[in-house]
Amino acid sequence: MIFKRSLWVNVALTLGLLVLSTLALGAGQVKLTPLEVWQALWGMGTPVQELVVRELRLQRVLAGILTGAAFALSGCLMQTLANNRLATPGIIGIDNAATAFAVASVVGLTTSIAPPGMALVGAALATFLAFLLAGQTGTQGYRFIVAGIGIGAIAGALTQLLLSQVEIDTANAAFPWTVGSLNARSPGAVWGLGLVIVPSLIVALGLVRGLQLLRISTTITVSLGIALKRLRLVTLALSVMLTGFAVAVAGPVGMVALLGPELARLLNRHHGVPLFGAALSGALMMVAADWVGRWMLAPIEVPVGIITAVVGSPYLLWLLLRPATSGP
Repeated sequence: MIFKRSLWVNVALTLGLLVLSTLALGAGQVKLTPLEVWQALWGMGTPVQELVVRELRLQRVLAGILTGAAFALSGCLMQTLANNRLATPGIIGIDNAATAFAVASVVGLTTSIAPPGMALVGAALATFLAFLLAGQTGTQGYRFIVAGIGIGAIAGALTQLLLSQVEIDTANAAFPWTVGSLNARSPGAVWGLGLVIVPSLIVALGLVRGLQLLRISTTITVSLGIALKRLRLVTLALSVMLTGFAVAVAGPVGMVALLGPELARLLNRHHGVPLFGAALSGALMMVAADWVGRWMLAPIEVPVGIITAVVGSPYLLWLLLRPATSGP
């Protein structure tokens, strides 16, 4: 019964994502109908329509789909690993650290490594430090989260320091990384994330049984033959990698890693590990937020990171103020 409901939920989310992506491809100064969008995608539209859809807007929508899926999938993995709904990459500082290292690459601070590589280094370093500071509790409990918050604050301050020490043109080029934006994203970074997220999702789906058992009891997980250390290491590595590459494309887009898994659990009506549903929910949220940001104050564009923060922050406050509940 649960599998059947999850299947229908994922189908509905996929259809919703297709509809919303079509509307996003048709929105802008050159407005196109859904039929014109699909004609342009298949090379049957006018030259102007094909230019607008395939060259100008498609890359942006793909970036939204992939980064949203990566953030939400990473959040679902981290929440399950820490058995805490607040343990998402944005809240425990991974996003900020990845951003700081990516900005360092953009402003040319003693490195020639591309932003995606630097973002991955920053994400891995933040996770290692949070894990180290958490001590023997590992990723369990609030100590891991508090350590991550501190690391994120330091990384955020470092980002501002870097931007304050460079010329205004260089700072403007790096600024979108600090708020989260899908505007003019690098095609190489987008396709790189695509190549990462597909195998990551496959590996993550292979970990579902172990992650489900991990939510119940560590003792039960070990007694059923699950290699606990390997499970935690692979899960943590996937979360860090997905976050690093997503930040390298869109910057630190907050709340998607929190809201994506929450929406998937709500739709599935259970507190399991809905990895595929979380990825679809995150993609849907990111495309929707970017579309709203382009439409709300047009022709002024509101970065997608601001939209998700405004929408997601009230939910985060509600989550913090509500009575304590067990894991995700």
